[in-house]
Amino acid sequence: MKRIFFAAILSAAICGGNLPAQAPTAPSDAGAANIDDSPVVLDWVPPALTQLSTQAAVKSNFTFDRNLLAAAASLMSDADAQTKQAIAKIDGVSVHTLRFGDSGVSDESEVDSVRQAYHLRGWKHVVTTTTAGGPVHNRTTDVWLVLDGANVRGAVVLAETPKSLTLVTLKGNLSPVDLLHLRGRFGLPNFDGDKLLDSKAQ
Repeated sequence: MKRIFFAAILSAAICGGNLPAQAPTAPSDAGAANIDDSPVVLDWVPPALTQLSTQAAVKSNFTFDRNLLAAAASLMSDADAQTKQAIAKIDGVSVHTLRFGDSGVSDESEVDSVRQAYHLRGWKHVVTTTTAGGPVHNRTTDVWLVLDGANVRGAVVLAETPKSLTLVTLKGNLSPVDLLHLRGRFGLPNFDGDKLLDSKAQ
């Protein structure tokens, strides 16, 4: 039974499905103290997201370590060889999801503060995608990277819809192309990759 449950969780994650429900806990600010040790800290989230979590009707947090990621890759078919290779380069993935009521996020400035936090930490903002009408009425996805030459050592994806926020932090040693292969898996949305590839050439 445990093996079936474990496989179901991993299948949902690698296919981009909903993550398993977690006990409603606020995202931790742990890791802020060692901000200078490494720019990529999986269990760190901006204080503004912690504030937003107090307004959310449903909260879920989930982290994939290397063992879980390896198990997820083993469930994939041989046709997904490039994606499996990308997963093998990941050290961990952390996902924080906040779901709000019908009124959505009450203070959009708090979401802007989340974005600003990664700018202050020195992350490179490479992608913003939004539909007409702005983030309050539609959807916005932002991507930040920590680069080591052309390699991606860390990535953060913030996806905002009218009623939810999802923050995904990824740590590893990937190429921008590897990151594109991971779209739609482990909580990562299908963001536009044109600017991501442009950043490789810069």
